[in-house]
Amino acid sequence: MKRLDETALDLLFREARSQNGWRPEPVPEALLREVYDLARMGPTSANCSPMRIVFVTTEAGKRKLEPALSDGNKRKTAAAPVTAIVAYDLAFYDALPKLFPHEPDARNWFTGSEAHIQTTAMRNGTLQGAYLMLAARAFGLDCGPMSGFDHATVDETFFAGTTWRSNFLCNLGYGDPAALFGRLPRLSFEEACRIA
Repeated sequence: MKRLDETALDLLFREARSQNGWRPEPVPEALLREVYDLARMGPTSANCSPMRIVFVTTEAGKRKLEPALSDGNKRKTAAAPVTAIVAYDLAFYDALPKLFPHEPDARNWFTGSEAHIQTTAMRNGTLQGAYLMLAARAFGLDCGPMSGFDHATVDETFFAGTTWRSNFLCNLGYGDPAALFGRLPRLSFEEACRIA
């Protein structure tokens, strides 16, 4: 594998920022499909792929989402062209015969263990949500991930009668640099890492 060049590293990490303001440029469905098609290629355990997404793009969808948002997230979410409700499917294992076909018993690894199902869905769905943000950045979109919302309200509004559960929200579009905060510090290698 080749190392990405400095421009790509800047795009994905060093210059990328969590956006709070948005320019009024639409994000076409075709681009959302490209983003998902790239993000789905990231690894998950046993290729379980539990992430599910609702791309909220309409005014009606935004009105449905608004009551679940914390006050600090309402205005920026209303202004964003897209809000991705990044969720996970607690019945992800039903797709394992398709996704992990070389192990015919894979589905049974999860049936009967609610804790194992929840942990696997949450962990791998979160990984996939991070892949989604990197894929969006790779296609020139900005991201504004958020956890300030009421999960029960989102789940009842968008996922009632399903096995999908909300994980986090991520606004997508073209950010307004004027709304950015200053870059916050990060922990150094010495503060955050050990070699054993």
